[in-house]
Amino acid sequence: PLIKDFVPLADLKNLVFTGWDIFPDSCYQAALKAGVLEPSLLSQVKDFLEEIRPLPAVFERKFVKNLNGPNVKRGKTKMDLAKQLMEDMQAFQQKTGAARLVVIWCGSTEAYLKPGPVHRSLAAFEKGLRASDPQSPPSMIYAYAALKLGIPFANGAPNLTTDIPALR
Repeated sequence: PLIKDFVPLADLKNLVFTGWDIFPDSCYQAALKAGVLEPSLLSQVKDFLEEIRPLPAVFERKFVKNLNGPNVKRGKTKMDLAKQLMEDMQAFQQKTGAARLVVIWCGSTEAYLKPGPVHRSLAAFEKGLRASDPQSPPSMIYAYAALKLGIPFANGAPNLTTDIPALR
């Protein structure tokens, strides 16, 4: 059976998309470059994907050494970056009228990170964000921003991200 036959799913025409990326390319251009799907499949949704331009991303090269791009957020602290992400999420919801949001991490796999003291509690994590703790990678900043706003967050990469007490 089809999932839609036993789970109430939103119709595709009722979904709206945005995202963040370190490259300013449209989603179509980015997908072509990344080779995530065959060009013949991408061409079927080219017009739709061409319309989606990424917001500046939270990025720290230390965690993804093989990439570097110009479309990145700037802030004095990692907490400033988290607040910028929260503002992006709220502005997108207001602009589109979306009833609810879901954030899905589809970024590159980050360098291995062993859990540390900053990950033990929400208070420790927030203190770490204000101090730009080096153990707070971008994926955790996105997760924190979404969860702080009550937005579901799904991790689509094998990063530590939400597998820490602070974000559970």
